[in-house]
Amino acid sequence: MLTRGRRASVVLRRGLSSSAVVAGKKWDAVIVGGGHNGLAAAAYLARGGLDVAVLEKRRVVGGAAVTEEIVPGFRFSRCSYLQSLLRPILIRELELGRHGLKLLKRNPSSFTPCLDGRYLLLGPDSALNHSEIFKFSAKDALAYPRYEEQLEKFSVFMDSLLDKPTPEIIRDDPSIASRMKDKLQKSAFWFRCFREAVRLGQRDSVEFMELLVSPPSKVLNKWFESDVLKASLATDAVIGSMASVNTPGTGYVLLHHVMGESGGDRGVWSYVEGGMGSVSLALASAAREAGAVILTNTEVSQLMVDHSSVVSGVLLADGTEVNASCVLSNATPYRTFVEFVPETILPEDFIHDIKRSDYSSGTTKINLAVDKLPLFQSCQSTLSQPGPEHVGTIHIGSESMEDIDEACRDALKGVPSMRPIIEMTIPSVLDKTISPPGKHVINLFVQYTPYQLAEGSWEELSIRESFAKRCFSMIDEYAPGFSSSIIGYEMLTPPDLEREFGLTGGNIFHGAMGLDSMFLMRPVKGWSDYRTPLKGLYLCGSGTHPGGGVMGAPGRNAAHIVLQDWKKSSLK
Repeated sequence: MLTRGRRASVVLRRGLSSSAVVAGKKWDAVIVGGGHNGLAAAAYLARGGLDVAVLEKRRVVGGAAVTEEIVPGFRFSRCSYLQSLLRPILIRELELGRHGLKLLKRNPSSFTPCLDGRYLLLGPDSALNHSEIFKFSAKDALAYPRYEEQLEKFSVFMDSLLDKPTPEIIRDDPSIASRMKDKLQKSAFWFRCFREAVRLGQRDSVEFMELLVSPPSKVLNKWFESDVLKASLATDAVIGSMASVNTPGTGYVLLHHVMGESGGDRGVWSYVEGGMGSVSLALASAAREAGAVILTNTEVSQLMVDHSSVVSGVLLADGTEVNASCVLSNATPYRTFVEFVPETILPEDFIHDIKRSDYSSGTTKINLAVDKLPLFQSCQSTLSQPGPEHVGTIHIGSESMEDIDEACRDALKGVPSMRPIIEMTIPSVLDKTISPPGKHVINLFVQYTPYQLAEGSWEELSIRESFAKRCFSMIDEYAPGFSSSIIGYEMLTPPDLEREFGLTGGNIFHGAMGLDSMFLMRPVKGWSDYRTPLKGLYLCGSGTHPGGGVMGAPGRNAAHIVLQDWKKSSLK
């Protein structure tokens, strides 16, 4: 199988177009989109013996997990910017370390400066956490370890769900033997869930349900009294969404952002050496090694569907037909079913559910090149060398949950937040490969910015510049002189994220992650097992179980479903 990948590389070097490489043969599987989930699926399918081609529209693979040089000499993680959720089993099975993945752990992991001159540092060091929280509340300093312990219990429970396809109801009418096997598999799944629930115990199970259905403000108010601590934790519950800390059902997003691990340490987020594109490059390397062919600058315009509603391949933007036994789409559910599938083919109730799914986003990403580190006045820092405040995520403008809620209310009116919530990271403090010596790369993950403005448009330069300056001015309040250090920047609003990376509505998760959009409900009820109403078409992106973030789980799980169907000879 390795020979196939090498042969394709030779053909490309001889000057043939990507269309010529994929045309003229029938592939076992074609994957639409070279995002990290598509690459993960390609690696597993190729290792399973399938002849696989990945078709990526952009010039680089990775989707939202890419590293690109926007300002000369500075390499940015343009969209996703931290790693924790990538599934450990995937890292082990694909040997991503051998393929170049190197994680840079952050300690401390969080810094929240306050305008009154105080600040809060948090991280994996329990002694540091106690002393830092104690500055604000002795009660909270004692409660915080118990809070972390409870979230870790919940994360262990979630582990039993993430690395397996959902127990979706069987839709066709297979043989008696197949139905019996299906029942046994579902029984085993639910037994594992029951066993983990028993381990939690009734008290923790009730607390778990409360976390899932309650607004984050209710949960955090129950645990803590310090505004700055609650706000620092609450950002994990609303990041990437248009939800407020007072929105019921967003507690899962909080858990989603603390249930990962880095190098075996639960809840720790890392930088990736070389930027987040290194994750995608490692996955691509593993896929190529297994025999997959990966092509960039190859845009898919439509799925080819025969008269029996069976997908037979894809049509490229240049008119080339690529035949395949099955197609996996790493695009959002909306793009897959509304933009790629010809009209009138899908059932009306299915396409209706896809169209009314929540793809809203309040996120803007700003990537900056600066000539010096920000000096935070709360730390009374005067040196240009990195301090602990520069290592982790820096929370700007979120000193209380009321700050977050007010920023969200602005956006719900169609107005970019007057005082936006900003998560600042400076990966070049630990990663020396992405910026010139003495200079730094800074990521700003900003909320809330509505996709559609009540007045004007994000296409207007004056509106874009005004909002960017608003963000920089806010940082100046905490780190005077920050604005003067900026060499250059790029701003990606929700429409930019949609246009550049195919993220419908600018939603970084391929769709909202409330309780009504997760597990058996993702992407829509009845179709959570990566299969679709069209035979031969599968989803493998973040719009499927278990959701968004750089996890790789959707791609891995989808590949297992495809291989399962392949063994039944239903795709050959």
